[in-house]
Amino acid sequence: QVQLEESGGGLVQDGGSLELSCTAVGRTFSGNDLGWFRQAPGKERELIAAISWSGSSTYYTDSVKGRFTIRRDDGKNMVYLQMNSLKPGDTAVYYCAGRTILRPITISLGYDYWGQGTQVTVSS
Repeated sequence: QVQLEESGGGLVQDGGSLELSCTAVGRTFSGNDLGWFRQAPGKERELIAAISWSGSSTYYTDSVKGRFTIRRDDGKNMVYLQMNSLKPGDTAVYYCAGRTILRPITISLGYDYWGQGTQVTVSS
């Protein structure tokens, strides 16, 4: 079931920046873990960033550490992914997701509601 909605994707040049936004649709994500996933053509979906229910902990996969930042604003039912120093390898469909049964944020399993995705294309 689609309960989140992403925005902010688009075409950007190598080295550029984008900020993705995600909002809850018809629900709150307060108290839930949140994550950003991406899926490139021919590749499996991967967790790239996550933030705990309280906002006190974050996780980033090695390929985006130092370049991407996840942030949540529960008062606005929003979660963001700031992406800097983008590379062609970052080209993918990006999804936000929530997890109601909490797990350590390093674990990618268990996300149970999703957005439809937004395309990010980084040109060389």
